[in-house]
Amino acid sequence: MDGIIREIIETEWTQFDKVQNRGGRAACQDDWKTFAVMRSSQFQVWTQALLESYRKDLRSAQKEGRNLFWEKYARMMERTAPSEYEALKDTLPVLSPEKLYLSDLICAAYVLWQEELAEQYPRLTGHGRPIRKENDGPGITSFETYLRGELLTYSVESLRLYAAFVDKSKKERVNLCEQILRNTVQQYGFSTLEEAESRQP
Repeated sequence: MDGIIREIIETEWTQFDKVQNRGGRAACQDDWKTFAVMRSSQFQVWTQALLESYRKDLRSAQKEGRNLFWEKYARMMERTAPSEYEALKDTLPVLSPEKLYLSDLICAAYVLWQEELAEQYPRLTGHGRPIRKENDGPGITSFETYLRGELLTYSVESLRLYAAFVDKSKKERVNLCEQILRNTVQQYGFSTLEEAESRQP
């Protein structure tokens, strides 16, 4: 694992570990291996500039005493637990119009990519979250809402880089969701997505 990716993941893990859940500590907070696989699979497709910018975001958050993972899950609650979100929304940083615009732009591309992937590899993707936010509900967080919650914790600088990267990928007909899933299954020992798909129950 590249040094910058390892630093990012280790910093994220310290924040993830400190998130307090409504029902107590979640099992995934004690599963470093899965966390490292999932996060590294994503970061391996990013550009160097985006990685460096996000690392800067994490470092800044640490200095400010902010937990970006807590903020991410809090943002998701706007759709999955609206009444609880109302009670804590004033503790979250104010979102600029540009941050909202860029986050929605990136989300829109990822939702389409994820839907394409679900058509190609239904058994692999069937283990994941529902894709669109319309499927959110108590205890159910869609892929779209989860991603948007995370993006809203990034700096505007990181989002600008991310939006440019997404735009370039679209023009080159590169599905970033497919690249991320390929990285994931390879870390679990499969050579290809097709092999992983065929091995699913």
